[in-house]
Amino acid sequence: MSEIKQFLTPKQKALAINLDHNIYGTFAEIGAGQETVRHFFRAGGASNTIAKAMSAYDKDYSNSIYGKEEKNRFVTQNRLKKMLKHEIKLIDERLDNTETPNRRFFSYANTVTTINYHKTFKGHGWVGIMFQHAPNGEYSEILIHVRFRENEASLQQETLGSLGVNLIYGAFNLYDNPRELIKSLYDDISVDKIEIDTIHFEGPAFPYVDNRLMSLQLVKKGMTDAVIFNSEGKNMLPADILYKKDVFAVRGSFRPVTLVNTDMFEQGLKMFLKDTEGKLEDTVIIFEITTFNLRATGKIDERDFLDRVDVLAKLGYTVMISNFAEYYRLAEYFTTYNIRYFGVAMGVNNLQMVFDEEYYKHLSGGILEAFGKFFRKDMRVYLYPYKDPETHELLTSKNLKVNDNVKELYKYFIANRRIVDIVDYNPDFSEIYSREVLAKIAKHETGWENQLPEGVAEMIKERGLFGYKETIQIEEL
Repeated sequence: MSEIKQFLTPKQKALAINLDHNIYGTFAEIGAGQETVRHFFRAGGASNTIAKAMSAYDKDYSNSIYGKEEKNRFVTQNRLKKMLKHEIKLIDERLDNTETPNRRFFSYANTVTTINYHKTFKGHGWVGIMFQHAPNGEYSEILIHVRFRENEASLQQETLGSLGVNLIYGAFNLYDNPRELIKSLYDDISVDKIEIDTIHFEGPAFPYVDNRLMSLQLVKKGMTDAVIFNSEGKNMLPADILYKKDVFAVRGSFRPVTLVNTDMFEQGLKMFLKDTEGKLEDTVIIFEITTFNLRATGKIDERDFLDRVDVLAKLGYTVMISNFAEYYRLAEYFTTYNIRYFGVAMGVNNLQMVFDEEYYKHLSGGILEAFGKFFRKDMRVYLYPYKDPETHELLTSKNLKVNDNVKELYKYFIANRRIVDIVDYNPDFSEIYSREVLAKIAKHETGWENQLPEGVAEMIKERGLFGYKETIQIEEL
């Protein structure tokens, strides 16, 4: 019989912190009332914990404290960081630990906007904490971005309060186990109430934390559908980079990334920019890996995940990790950010799976519903040819075979240029298969190096990626 794990309620967590005389700090909450600090006041013993609680709700007053933001935006990461740093500075200036040498200071802050009156925008916010994990130590920080899912402002405020308590409790009690800390953020909160789509750990409390792995935890635990980070490994807020942009995506396992992947991307992007008459600076390029492609051995291998991301980062690409098994869900996700045009590059072999009705049995409208969501607006597929490794036949949209019952549907998309062939591809790459490359790397064979983009083979060897180092060690033994 499986053990049911018990967790503390927000009230219990707030009381536990209040009873700990070595935790002391301030609360600054903007936009949804003082929902977090209310838990600590109600729990009892708040004088042991709360140095100050404030809500600089008026915008002019808030600006006079924290300074103005670009475009006068208040719900931003930069605003949150300013709030935390300002409040911590005041703590350090006004308090000392002469009589309380074991006391650890913190500052909690949030800046949020809840659902609007017409309920066309559900709201979002930034929540964070700066804290000392050791007395008189340097400060660490945890920053998270949330998107509200509930339809009532009062419910959103209650959820925000519980989340804040969970964050503060986790910072002091689970900083040495960030995976458990992330999981605990949803204690007493259902995942359908609030979404966490960005998280960032920094400081001496987290010396070995890789924020890319922490982002992966959000997707694995169902806290968000997708996370995005740049080539430097920095978490990116999807709304900040996608809103009203053109989006060009390439999905793959990238295990490892090969010349086929880069040729598909480069040639597909050229066609996309020509079709949309767009500019490269207004186009967001995403290399997307679905978690279903990360489960090579039945579960997600985090080392393997970082290997793929490291290689893509070396090439300067922005990476998305999603839980979208089907392509139509990827298209749905991007359109929630009011993007202008969406294009996706894929191989012919992947398009065959897109037209397989078996993938859409869970939809009441079947494949028609899926395609209605996938080929929305001006969405277009840029199709890269595929040479069958057994028959050596080169497959394009012209000779791709689909089931008879969807053949006319397929012809419709071809006739309306919703599916177009990439014609300026490099035929020398047509017999490069990532599985064969990976097998050669694992066996420490030769001949795979020239099938990868420049510099990637050297990186794999130097850092022992994709099992290369382990193979050498076995041979040496």
